[in-house]
Parts: sequence; C-alpha cells; structure tokens
Amino acid sequence: MSKPTIIEIIKSVVSAAIGVQSDKNRKKDFEEGTISTYLIAGLIFTVLFVVSLIFLVSTILG
Repeated sequence: MSKPTIIEIIKSVVSAAIGVQSDKNRKKDFEEGTISTYLIAGLIFTVLFVVSLIFLVSTILG
C-alpha cells in the first residue's frame, strides 16, 4: 500500500465535498490515507470555498 499523492487527496476531497465519491475510492482513502491528511485538506477546501462564495456575492452585489 502506498500513500496517496497530493493530487489524489485533492480529487478525493473535492469529489467527497460535492457528493460524487465512489465507494471504491472512499474505501481506498480509509485504507491508505491518514485521517489528519484528509481533515487538513477538507478544512483548506472548506475555507477556500467559503472565501470564494463571499467574494462572488460581494462582487455581484457591490
């Protein structure tokens, strides 16, 4: 078993966030990755998503 690459982690977090992660990939993530890696990636994704929404709304309304 090899550790997932940064690209694989990003793909996994984004697909899980939008709800299209396959069961096969989810199982692979739990077997090969560590929880801390996915928590950090998920937090970064969430912060970037919220900041981009705030920017988009302020641009449209501003």
